[in-house]
Amino acid sequence: MRDHGSSDGGRTRRRFLAAAGAAATAGLAGCATLMASGDDFDIGMTAVAFDPPTLTVEVGDEVVWRNTSSRGHTVTAYEGVLPEDAAFFASGGYESEQAARDAYSNSLGGLIGSGETYAHTFDVPGEYEYLCIPHEQAGMVGTIVVEE
Repeated sequence: MRDHGSSDGGRTRRRFLAAAGAAATAGLAGCATLMASGDDFDIGMTAVAFDPPTLTVEVGDEVVWRNTSSRGHTVTAYEGVLPEDAAFFASGGYESEQAARDAYSNSLGGLIGSGETYAHTFDVPGEYEYLCIPHEQAGMVGTIVVEE
């Protein structure tokens, strides 16, 4: 019986197969990511995280969040740290952080279901910190950095 591991041909074949396998895996992984995202959102909502947790955009850009998990989520700005003259934003269209929190507590107001989206356009430069009300204690917070 021949030991393919000890010949130059065996090593070359193994290197080729390893490289081809790695290339195929990388190619398929990229396709799976594109197919899963469909490029129709900027931030995904996983079980207890925004992905990515920080996103940088330009003034006037619309940011779209998509609930990519089976849990319900909200997108709610931390009102006290909004840039000066910036509009408050929250899924459900509430006008203040407290109104959004109250609506969620009373009737699950602002909840974004699995596969659903929420969008907001950022017109003022600065940093916008936001949260998911039901998962804030688990660390589900994010930041939008808006540049001119």
